[in-house]
Amino acid sequence: MQTDLIPVTAADAEPRALALLEAGAAIALPTETVYGLAADATNGTAVAAIFEAKGRPRFNPLICHVPGLAMARRLAEVEPVAERLAEAFWPGPLTLVLPLRSDSPVHPLATAGLSTVAIRAPKGVVARLAEAIGRPLAAPSANPSGRVSPTSAEQVLRGLYGRIPLILDGGPSSVGVESTIVRPEPDRLVLLRAGGIDRAALAAATGLPIVDPAPDAALSAPGQMASHYAPAGRVRLDATAVEPGEYLIAFGSHPIPGEEAAAGVVNLSRSADLAEAASNLFAALAAFDAPEIARIAVAPIPHAGLGEAINDRLRRAAAPRPDRSAPQG
Repeated sequence: MQTDLIPVTAADAEPRALALLEAGAAIALPTETVYGLAADATNGTAVAAIFEAKGRPRFNPLICHVPGLAMARRLAEVEPVAERLAEAFWPGPLTLVLPLRSDSPVHPLATAGLSTVAIRAPKGVVARLAEAIGRPLAAPSANPSGRVSPTSAEQVLRGLYGRIPLILDGGPSSVGVESTIVRPEPDRLVLLRAGGIDRAALAAATGLPIVDPAPDAALSAPGQMASHYAPAGRVRLDATAVEPGEYLIAFGSHPIPGEEAAAGVVNLSRSADLAEAASNLFAALAAFDAPEIARIAVAPIPHAGLGEAINDRLRRAAAPRPDRSAPQG
C-alpha cells in the first residue's frame, strides 16, 4: 500500500482524505494532542482497519471525534455536567465518556460493546472532516500498538509506512499528550485518564470534586475486565464439532461436524476475512445473548493479525462468571 506524506494545506489534501474516509479507509490526521489514525466510527469494517493498521490489536473502546455538541448529542446522552464541560473545553483535549444513546450510529467495535461512548471535539482538520462526512471519526493514536504516540507526521510515517494510504501533515502537535478522559456524574467527575486538561481546570469549570475510579470499579474506558460482554449462555471456544443443542459462531466456508444440526448459526466471515470477522463479532455475540440460549460453540479462529483481538474478546466472553444465568455487561 502506498503511503503519502501530504501537507494539510495542500489544495487536494482534505478532499482526498474525505474520499478515503467515505470509502472505509483508515488515515493519519493531526490533532492538537497527538496524530490520530482516523476512520468512520459508524462503519465496522473501517473501525477494524484501525486495529489492523496498528498491529497486535486489542478490543478497547476508541474515542469518537465530532465537530461539536450537535453531533455528540446524536451519539450519547449529554447531561448538564457534560454540556458544561463541552462548552468550557471543546474544541480541545477533553474526552467525555457518556451513556450511549439507544439509537447511536457508532459501531459496537468502536465502543468495545460498552454502554458508554468516549467523545471529543478536536480542533482543526479532524473536526472539519467529521463535519464534512457527517459522521464521527474514531481515532486512536497513529502508532503501532505499544509504541510512543506520534506528535509529527514523520513519526507516523516511520511507524505506519505501508499500512495506511494517507498521512496528512499538519506540523507538530500543539499539546503533545493524549486528551484528558472524564466520566461526568451529577455530583462529581471521575478522571479516567490524565491529559491536556488538569484537575484544577476541570474543577474550576464545574465546581465539582475530581475523583479517581475505584480500584474494583467496572471500567468504562478501555475495558480490561476478564469477563466482559459475555452472553447469558456458556461459551465454548475452539470447537471442532457442534454438540447437540448448541448454537454456533462459525468462521470460514468449511462447516465443522454437527454444524447442520446446530440450533442456530452466525458466521463471522464466510470468506475467512479477519477484518470482516472483527466487524461482525459483537453483533454475533449479541444475536445469541438470550436467557433461552444456554450453550454457544465458537469455531477456531486464527490468532494472527486481527485474530489476536478477536480471540482476546472471545476469551473474555467465555471467562468464568459467578452467575451464568444473566448477561454480563
